[in-house]
Amino acid sequence: MINFGLAQFGGSALTDTSIAVPVDGVQAGIPVTYVPARNTIMLSLALAWAEVLGSRDIFVGVNAVDYSGYPDCRPEYIAAFETMANLATKAGVEGQKLHIHAPLINLSKAEIIRTGHALGVDYGLTVSCYQADELGRACAVCDSCRLRAEGFAAAGIPDPTPYRT
Repeated sequence: MINFGLAQFGGSALTDTSIAVPVDGVQAGIPVTYVPARNTIMLSLALAWAEVLGSRDIFVGVNAVDYSGYPDCRPEYIAAFETMANLATKAGVEGQKLHIHAPLINLSKAEIIRTGHALGVDYGLTVSCYQADELGRACAVCDSCRLRAEGFAAAGIPDPTPYRT
């Protein structure tokens, strides 16, 4: 069994402590918080497990509306991965098509928060921060914290996020 983490690859402010997490707002282009191949790795693992279980559906929570410019959060990427999954698996080749579902992909952060709230999600148990502390408190200044706070404000729902500042 090989055990590795994405930190071994580096190349991202989220996996390499020598790269600073930006706190000056979302910039144009692909940000330094992009983790190389993260969604490809996670979807590949989900694909392998789905095939073993006989599942024909994989769900992923990527979002292409209020996101930081990650290329693996776009509808084109999800469609391409689904095509690849059906070319690369026994189930797909034998006509048992697998589908990748990304139900949040075209929703704004406010729409996602409203939907979760309606479904009873306890957002106080979640954290989106790129640099949360050991207690899980969010920094309030990274792109992810700002996008989250803006989403709660736009949704008209109080933000239960535990912030350090």
